[in-house]
Amino acid sequence: AVHRLDVVIADAPTNEPTHHVRAFNHLLGETGTTFFATASLARKYRRGFPRSLEGAPLLVPTENTLARRSLDHWLSDQRLRPRIVAEFEDSALLKAFGAEGAGLFPGPTAIEHEICDTYRAKVVGRTEQIVERFYAITVERRIKHPAVRLISDQAKLRLFPRRTPDDSPT
Repeated sequence: AVHRLDVVIADAPTNEPTHHVRAFNHLLGETGTTFFATASLARKYRRGFPRSLEGAPLLVPTENTLARRSLDHWLSDQRLRPRIVAEFEDSALLKAFGAEGAGLFPGPTAIEHEICDTYRAKVVGRTEQIVERFYAITVERRIKHPAVRLISDQAKLRLFPRRTPDDSPT
């Protein structure tokens, strides 16, 4: 299967050859983190964010993920200790439990609208201090495959547009 894949989308670059295949990391973009919850939990924890996370029920990725390490580092820097309700290997499952009111949950700001629509979630707060990066991992040093090129171009254009200090939202 490794030899048949044109691209793998990941939240961390690959560092070593996999199955004797050289792989190249192409940064698609980066985004901050948004915290979501059901409407009732969002009302309760929105005010005073991020301080409101102290003792709040929180659903988190497992400790072996970059997202979790970044989250833990940020919580430590903020001197916050939420109540970890559950850890998830699968981010969709984490969001599904969040949608049922099991706790607040983090997600990429770049797909905030999709998370709100899909999971009927409300925004509790945002931080640019927890950064998630997304990569297209290919066997090509320079992306030539038309579908992979399209994915890369659209990600950079729609999901992760670069902003300069002079840019203002339209």
